[in-house]
Amino acid sequence: MPVKSRTPYANSFAMALPDREISNDELSTFIDTSDEWISKRTGIKKRYWVSEGTTTSSLAVEAASKSIDQLSNGTQIDAIIAATLSPDYSFPGIGVQIQDALGLPPVPAYDVRNQCSGFLYAMEMGGALISTGVYENILIVGAEVHSTGMDKTTRGRDIAVLFGDGAGSCILSHGKRSGLSFELVGTELHSDGAYAKELWCEHPGSVLFPDRLTEELVREGKVFPEMNGRLVFENAVRHMTEVSLSLLAKHGYGSSDVSLFLPHQANLRINTMVAQKLGLNESQVFSTIQDYGNTTAATIPIGFTRAVEEGAFTSGDLVLSAAFGSGFTWGAALYRVV
Repeated sequence: MPVKSRTPYANSFAMALPDREISNDELSTFIDTSDEWISKRTGIKKRYWVSEGTTTSSLAVEAASKSIDQLSNGTQIDAIIAATLSPDYSFPGIGVQIQDALGLPPVPAYDVRNQCSGFLYAMEMGGALISTGVYENILIVGAEVHSTGMDKTTRGRDIAVLFGDGAGSCILSHGKRSGLSFELVGTELHSDGAYAKELWCEHPGSVLFPDRLTEELVREGKVFPEMNGRLVFENAVRHMTEVSLSLLAKHGYGSSDVSLFLPHQANLRINTMVAQKLGLNESQVFSTIQDYGNTTAATIPIGFTRAVEEGAFTSGDLVLSAAFGSGFTWGAALYRVV
């Protein structure tokens, strides 16, 4: 007998940040840059970087604990989906570390590696597993520590000024839970690996022989992220707009039906241009990049957490989320507030 499809709901959004705030002015003390330069090009005013002892998994656990605390007593987590490009170790991923630190039973732990699109990929996977009855409650986490993996010199400033550390989480369930819930109306995802080398971190990697890491690679800066900024910008605007319109149309909506646009936070100018192409005004776009920079897989759940805290949602709202990142990968998700 076929399983009756069940509607997934995202509940209990939460976030965690390191305690070290880094302003643009502080960056300018060790990188040839300025608050004006960074603000004008990215919209970022500050970000948070870890201190010794804080890791991707510890930030993920902090956010996840807050999400779980919001649940009704007796609610059991059946699975974990963790999205990150910056795990504590080369392997294993952070999913199993989250399971252990939270004291959960031996539930499955999935690790998603889709960078800035990671949270959307995790949501589509989780939504499918919930709707087909495989699991009842899935913990979804996006977490990153970028600060320990960037070239924090003038040579690497185009990347170093962009990224922050942090984590965000939610519980995806087959039913509404306490507080605001977000019915997952639909998702749409894409990728194009022809552009993989336009936004990547080349080394260390198993492609190298006989050694994955050498002193020469470190000296040359090949172990740090690299980006073709103009190409990424152009593709992000185009693909985020296209996938948003496509997803809306699939479900019988248009841009005029969107109450709030909550996109990935890579660059304020990207999000502004996408919103303009969608016919949305500034008040319909929720931004956090000014406070946290680009926290990759964590940006969207951090955004949802902030928006809930600030009372940005009203029951019945249609919420659109979109992301673009390394791979290239991109996608969109559509929610109804209940």
